[in-house]
Amino acid sequence: MNASDFRRIALSLEGAQEGSHMGAVDFRVGGRIFATLASVKEGYGNLMITTELQAAFIADRPDLFLPIHGGWGRMGMTHIRLDVADEDSLRGALYTAWKLRVDKNRKPARKGTVAAERRSAPAPKRRNFH
Repeated sequence: MNASDFRRIALSLEGAQEGSHMGAVDFRVGGRIFATLASVKEGYGNLMITTELQAAFIADRPDLFLPIHGGWGRMGMTHIRLDVADEDSLRGALYTAWKLRVDKNRKPARKGTVAAERRSAPAPKRRNFH
């Protein structure tokens, strides 16, 4: 697999859009990044998954998955080796990352959090100074 395959599969997921973050291609659903090609020059696609899923992916396929170096990897961000991936493994990994973001977008904010307050606050009134 290669970057074109990664892009094709990512964009085949419902509501997925291609964007750019800090000069790197990213893939979003509902405005949230679920995957990037930030490490494509090193032969990787990147998945935004949980630490639990990262551990499971690596335990199952250490030849295919590895944590992104540093703090991002400790938060669950995971490389997938494009030259090792096949269509099914890449599709499954991208679907997993996409589904996490879809579910997170649907989840209501907890009461008392800043996000909940923003959602429930009335829109600011516009003033006409003319």
